Amino acid sequence: MCNSSSITEFLLLAFADTRELQLLHFALFLGIYLSALLGNGLILTAVACDHRLHTPMYFFLLNLALLDLGFISTTIPKAMANFLWDTKAISYAGCAAQIFLLVFLFSAELSLLTVMAYDRYVAICKPLHYGTLLGSRACAQMAAAAWGSGFLHAVLHTANTFSLPLGRSNALDQFFCQIPQILKLSCSDSYLREVRITTVSAFLVFGCFVFIALSYVQIFRAVLRIPSQQGWHKIFSTCLPHLAVVSLNVSTVMFAHLKPPSIFSPSLDLILAVLYSMVPPALNPLFYSMRNQDVKHAVQRLMTGCIS
Repeated sequence: MCNSSSITEFLLLAFADTRELQLLHFALFLGIYLSALLGNGLILTAVACDHRLHTPMYFFLLNLALLDLGFISTTIPKAMANFLWDTKAISYAGCAAQIFLLVFLFSAELSLLTVMAYDRYVAICKPLHYGTLLGSRACAQMAAAAWGSGFLHAVLHTANTFSLPLGRSNALDQFFCQIPQILKLSCSDSYLREVRITTVSAFLVFGCFVFIALSYVQIFRAVLRIPSQQGWHKIFSTCLPHLAVVSLNVSTVMFAHLKPPSIFSPSLDLILAVLYSMVPPALNPLFYSMRNQDVKHAVQRLMTGCIS
């Protein structure tokens, strides 16, 4: 019989067979993980503690930092433990939890980035209505909607994936659990299910992308009518980091999961997995603090203990 009860654990892909390379990978992953913890932790603390940042934009930024911390913590600690202890196993429940959290956090982050685009649109194109459209209650509702949509998306995909009978093997060609890798282990024909999963995800990504694009079309049209150089600088200091984060998150995930079969390569899949699971959470704080003087000053005050 081929059913999911025959599998109690999965074997993740080992980056290297030699102990020296395993420890090197552990050190590299640890460095990236600590930088993500530090960057997002500083933003969380700065926004929470500095009353100057108690605005809708920074409230959403705080939520983004929470999602990034959760996203990178879902995969990297387990990978580092496998490198350190020279193991490859992850339990069936652990794999299901990993897939659920990855889909949940990524979907919620994409929805939140869409909300943040709306925030920038209202702030720049409808500044007189900003306080009305983005009051504290409205912001809380939009953030809750982003988290809730991610949760529902994750429940759908996780249940759809693990309802399949599994048994061909328990080896995954990736260093963390992914839906396409689980579908490869199915004893039944999973093609239609994979198409449904891809279609639902594509609609979510495409819908968010279109909304963000339309928001920025309106933003740039408004910017072109602003004569002040200072106004331009203020707008781009908040809009460009958001665009960079959206581009990095969407491009890596879309290419990883929607690339043509003709360019299939295990090495390319591994590189793309590292890119979308580790790079955005580590770089997002840098994007938001690089051109944003408010965040820079808040972090500096935090570091020197001068937050009032």
